[in-house]
Amino acid sequence: MNVLAVGAHPDDIEIGCGGTLLKYARMGHNIFLLVMTYGEVGGGPQTRKHEQELASEFIGAKELFWGDFKDTALPDDRQLITAIEAVIQKTQPQLVLCNCRMDVHQDHRKLAQACLSATRYIKEVLYYEVPTTQGFEPQVFVDIGDVLEKKLELLRIHQSQVNRTRVEDLSILEIAQSCANFRGFQGRVKYAEGFAPVRILKDIV
Repeated sequence: MNVLAVGAHPDDIEIGCGGTLLKYARMGHNIFLLVMTYGEVGGGPQTRKHEQELASEFIGAKELFWGDFKDTALPDDRQLITAIEAVIQKTQPQLVLCNCRMDVHQDHRKLAQACLSATRYIKEVLYYEVPTTQGFEPQVFVDIGDVLEKKLELLRIHQSQVNRTRVEDLSILEIAQSCANFRGFQGRVKYAEGFAPVRILKDIV
């Protein structure tokens, strides 16, 4: 299966669905990443680009695509949809994972809205959550207990962002583990990632 994960900034994908991608890659599925900006508002663009490249390698992604848009200024128009569609055309994914519409960051909201249009012919589309997501109510859960430590290792690759949480003495690693524990309880396991489905096709076999 081809899996495409789309994020507005470097580290969005790893926070939101890093454990799920690690599990898909381990099972031999083809992982592709599309990151729309270099995250220059949150740090040096070359540093963040390098961190994302290392994270992509750690996941085992087949290819990392860049949108080349400006951080905090994703367009709310056809241009963004077209950029996503171009990568969908190249990768032919059966599953797309992307930022959620319910978010305080404008880039996340705009990307999620664009993904709705760009993925209109994709059979399975799921929203993931990041720390700025609001009112998230997942209905799909992936048990990541066996890859939690790997996910935390993956997040450490984004070293420039680990402590940029705007909360004193709280790292992104602690946030990720706490979230995984909470979503795990909701999914009736110890650690999980939660997703809100846009569309799921069930094949009865």
